Amino acid sequence: MTTKTYKATIGLEIHAELSTATKMFCDSRNDPFHSAPNTNVCPICMGHPGTLPVINKKAVESVLRVGVALGSELADFTEFDRKNYFYPDIPKGYQLSQYKYPLVKGGALNGVAITRVHLEEDTASSGHDEGDYSLVDFNRAGVPLMELVTEPVIHSAEEVGSFGKELQLLLRTLGVSGANMERGEMRLEVNVSVSDTDKLGTKVEVKNIGSFKAAEKATEYEIKRHIEVLESGGSIEQETRGWDDTKGKTFSQRKKEEAQDYRYFPDPDLPKLKLSEIPEFSREVLKKSLPELPWERRERLSRLGLKPVDVYIYVTIPEAGAFFEATAQALGNRKESILLASNYIATDLFGLIKKKYGEGRESEIASLPFDAAAFAKLVSMIEAKKVSSRGAKDVLALMFESGGDPEKIADEKGLVQKSDEGAVKSIAMEVVAENPTVADDFKKGKQASLQFLIGQGMKKSKGSANPEVLKAALMSLLS
Repeated sequence: MTTKTYKATIGLEIHAELSTATKMFCDSRNDPFHSAPNTNVCPICMGHPGTLPVINKKAVESVLRVGVALGSELADFTEFDRKNYFYPDIPKGYQLSQYKYPLVKGGALNGVAITRVHLEEDTASSGHDEGDYSLVDFNRAGVPLMELVTEPVIHSAEEVGSFGKELQLLLRTLGVSGANMERGEMRLEVNVSVSDTDKLGTKVEVKNIGSFKAAEKATEYEIKRHIEVLESGGSIEQETRGWDDTKGKTFSQRKKEEAQDYRYFPDPDLPKLKLSEIPEFSREVLKKSLPELPWERRERLSRLGLKPVDVYIYVTIPEAGAFFEATAQALGNRKESILLASNYIATDLFGLIKKKYGEGRESEIASLPFDAAAFAKLVSMIEAKKVSSRGAKDVLALMFESGGDPEKIADEKGLVQKSDEGAVKSIAMEVVAENPTVADDFKKGKQASLQFLIGQGMKKSKGSANPEVLKAALMSLLS
């Protein structure tokens, strides 16, 4: 049994396709998932000789906005470089990227230090399911691609997953990328090394990771593999490995390239950029364009006293967050009203959604047959004791199915809470008459009997009786 203590050190490289109208260096439509292959292409993104690329200004702005959100240093001077390598999905024989002068340096996210964020063009996509040959679709070739590189400061698989999710949320909040991993809009590569000293071990890069869960599993697998190799007296070879999600293991792909293998040099067809000469790229202007960032929103909602699980949903699911915010606004942002509304959203409304659509479908709140204003009206009715808690649940269930005005529904279904002492006393008298044994038990000191009688009264009134008035009426009759 080993007495050594091994430490894993992990760095991430994350690519995200940017949501611009056109590609990075041409005016072809940015739609890599078009059903017809090789539709959104032109001589520039196909790499035809003699063509001249033009920089997509919106893509540059998107990366700079990410940099401001991360608290990073924005470049003043930047340029694009040619990254030379040959593969069927690189039509020019090189990829336009940034090497020495990235747009963004430094910053942090989720407690993880950022090395750099830069721009490049995506490659074409290859299909290898056609027997003994492959097909290349150039719809994706030239799509603007943001690459974020972290410092090697991560030490667990859980940190890998949480960082990836937070970056995905940030990109979606900023509106710069859909960052959908299942569609390949966001791709995550994990660099893992393991050592039993303060010196970093040999780095292995794992590619082909299609989800955050897979990223965590791949990291755990590599850490375990490294330790087993080192324990057996072997050494780790620097290489690129792939992840097989079905087998739950990594596999060797190729020896890891170094920067010099790509023979980087500045692209002669693209201009150098002096960002300080572009007014809309100043930090002040970019900062004003930012929405409320995820961590800022978490802090604000937490200060309201919302449950952590509810805060998580409102921050991570835009549709749920938008419905909650609209409801809060309709209620005049009164704290007590907001807390009551959130309770009904998180328990009753999400419960109805789960029953109809299944687990994890909170985003369906955007397709309800009623809006936040109608829901806020129901909350106000609860506060004003116009409907009981039971009655509110029934009204909400009817609204969920068919929409409608909550006041009208409560009135039509007899769910308006009765606080008239005369009407409630009549209900109490009926309950006592129908349950003489329970009434006698209460008179003999059995306090639980009163709750039973109140429940019977609420049932008889279909939830419309004011429970406090009903309780007082029953106690008066039984005293």
